[in-house]
Amino acid sequence: MTRTHDCDVLLIGGGHNGLACAAYLARDGLKVTVLERRDVVGGAAVTEEFHPGFRNSVAAYTVSLLQPKVIADLELHAHGLRIVQRRRNNFLPLPDGRYLLTGAGRTQDEVAKFSARDAQRLPDYEARLDAIADVLRALVLQPPLNVTDGGWWKALPELLRAGRLGRRLHALDETLRQELLDLFVLSAAEYLERWFESDPIKALFGFDGIVGNYASPYTPGSAYVLLHHVFGEVDGVKGAWGHAIGGMGAITQAMAAAARAAGATILTGSGVERVLVEGGRAVGAVTSDGRTLRARSVVANVNPKLLYERLMRRDDVPAPTRERMAHWRCGSGTFRMNVALSRLPDFSALPGPGDHLTAGIILAPDLDYMDRAYLDARAHGWSREPIVEMLIPSTLDDSLAPAGRHVASLFCQHVAPELPDGRSWDDHRDEVADLMIATVDRYAPGFSASVLGRQALSPLDLERTFGLIGGDIFHGALSLNQLFSARPMLGQAGYRGALPGLYLCGSGTHPGGGVTGAPGHNAAQVILGDLR
Repeated sequence: MTRTHDCDVLLIGGGHNGLACAAYLARDGLKVTVLERRDVVGGAAVTEEFHPGFRNSVAAYTVSLLQPKVIADLELHAHGLRIVQRRRNNFLPLPDGRYLLTGAGRTQDEVAKFSARDAQRLPDYEARLDAIADVLRALVLQPPLNVTDGGWWKALPELLRAGRLGRRLHALDETLRQELLDLFVLSAAEYLERWFESDPIKALFGFDGIVGNYASPYTPGSAYVLLHHVFGEVDGVKGAWGHAIGGMGAITQAMAAAARAAGATILTGSGVERVLVEGGRAVGAVTSDGRTLRARSVVANVNPKLLYERLMRRDDVPAPTRERMAHWRCGSGTFRMNVALSRLPDFSALPGPGDHLTAGIILAPDLDYMDRAYLDARAHGWSREPIVEMLIPSTLDDSLAPAGRHVASLFCQHVAPELPDGRSWDDHRDEVADLMIATVDRYAPGFSASVLGRQALSPLDLERTFGLIGGDIFHGALSLNQLFSARPMLGQAGYRGALPGLYLCGSGTHPGGGVTGAPGHNAAQVILGDLR
């Protein structure tokens, strides 16, 4: 007897990649149902009120990596999305009263304040990274090579794609091909020290190598994380950073609107207890309230470790996948805060209001400071001198706070995903939140007095609220053994999961983390090809 299906595709997790995937599938005529555990869609890209009258992007907090093709295909602007650029890219105040402020037409002169040699080398550095990033950008919106043992008929398409990849990489000259290899394996510090001598410029670029990455800038492989953050663009400006008016939730609300307009059904407050497996095939899901929904295909927009270890019965998961997930490395070292302010902060290095307050404000003066922060967190549980990036989105978007007031996002590192000695983050959250506020206060005296309210999210809070295991914003570290054909594992790089009928579309697949929409886009193409 043929079983009836409630839908063609059952999608677990209404984060941005899941919504993008659902929209693409529904636009092609498939019947799609999205199950979201929380009462609001968006996953970690949501805007919520965290203090009376103050709203902010609760977890994900800035725009750059969102793919222009996804924006265009899903007509997100028509569904209300509006993105504006920061007026300056980054602001690095220093303890000695100096500062570095970067942005279009200004960066080279700013760097020259610290080193004429570094200023001369900056254009070549940027040109090299841009050339490499251009090649990799072209790989973002297609599945990576999938290493398979399924016979020649499965291997042949991968060999053909390998040839196309080889031709694309051959477009880089020999120097750039070597540089690309170096970026995959070197530390951010070693790579930057090849180029620059002054601490501020190395700190500013080096921050991109450890943001969301529980590692020292001297950790091998952190140079790739730096490169990963160069892929982005805003309104066609490569490497630019921006803000979605209304916060990051504006992105996912636009995606949800696009999915619904195409016919997808989105069910909030519908957590999944387990993936339903029959005869070795994924055939649906059982919800937390006991409902059973069946589908031709099941798509998981969650961390692969969460899927295979918590949402599936152990005996339903093949042994090689269980082994891989046991070693799947998660943990961003991230402590996330949202702060309601009575006034703008006043930085000692650059007093008063100005475009620097629209930038990403990085509080970490040099690479050695970042290294000490990591080592201290490993030993103690959190760094006593933490790294803080602060954004003040209300300088670009007056819809987030009452008139004359402001909101700030604090992306803080380093903290241990799990505290040593069996301690709980629930017992230390406020202590660490106080430390983060005090850290900003050292650079902007009076900041703590301006705080009207705050929301603090430890790694444990990020896991409980958003399913980010260990607080990992990338759904798995961006290390060489967890990238490209090995993301999430060899044989599953093409968005097809461990069982027939099971697919993955989240940041734990290629090309990795960040609010990109790329995994959702890519998975949808694979699913459509299979279901056709």
